[in-house]
Amino acid sequence: MLKDMTLGQYFPGNSLLHRMDPRMKLILCAVYIVMIFVAKSVSAYILLLAFTALMIACSGISFLTILKSLKPLFFILLFTTVLNLFWSGGETVLWTFGRLTIYLEGVFRALAMSLRIMLLMAGSTVILMYTTSPIALTDAIEQLFAPLAKIGLPVHTFAMMMTMALRFIPTLMEETQKIINAQKARGADFDSGNLLARAKALVPILIPLFIAQFRRAEELATAMECRSYRGGSGRTRMTVLHFACRDYLTALAVAVLCAGIILLNIYFPIYTIL
Repeated sequence: MLKDMTLGQYFPGNSLLHRMDPRMKLILCAVYIVMIFVAKSVSAYILLLAFTALMIACSGISFLTILKSLKPLFFILLFTTVLNLFWSGGETVLWTFGRLTIYLEGVFRALAMSLRIMLLMAGSTVILMYTTSPIALTDAIEQLFAPLAKIGLPVHTFAMMMTMALRFIPTLMEETQKIINAQKARGADFDSGNLLARAKALVPILIPLFIAQFRRAEELATAMECRSYRGGSGRTRMTVLHFACRDYLTALAVAVLCAGIILLNIYFPIYTIL
């Protein structure tokens, strides 16, 4: 499952989303996340699904890659579904066993919460992570939050730290998988036993993983010092960001999405979920 973890990866390309200004993508991604929580009816979720599918098509990234990125969320989705299925009230009873009762409203709520998680993962990664290089993302965060630097906040440092953390997530997953394979080759068993036994079996993985990450952090700091990195003060950018026509057109499309979700919630509530 770790090999399917694609969070933090960047897929080079020349699609519409790849060529968009990273600042606009950051803003639109935030608006998209807000709209996921604003949607309250089946019709609004259908519109969100159609928009997400359109963004995936515009990114040039295969749907299979997106589905693989959702595999690590399986247990979270399962837990969320069960929690909302059995602990949500309603009026229409579908099934009763002892104190456990499943309502039709609980089924819709469970589906809606699971769909929210999948849309959050798929949409945000496609719009922002998969189509934006770490350098462009750092520049976008730094420029958008530049006004906060006037009150003394280290905006450049924050942007650099967050981008580097996202950049090394795939590397961390790869090293974890290598350590697991090495421990299995030495006879370690991670699949049998109860939950406590499996947790104890992870100790031989965590210790070398932490040591490797501290060593990598030290090497990275040394490399940055050797390149005379002293923060964002006085630094220039090789690429200057500019808003283009495609950025405004995409912003218009997201504005239409926002208006559509609000209108569907009010005037066309096929079935109000939340």
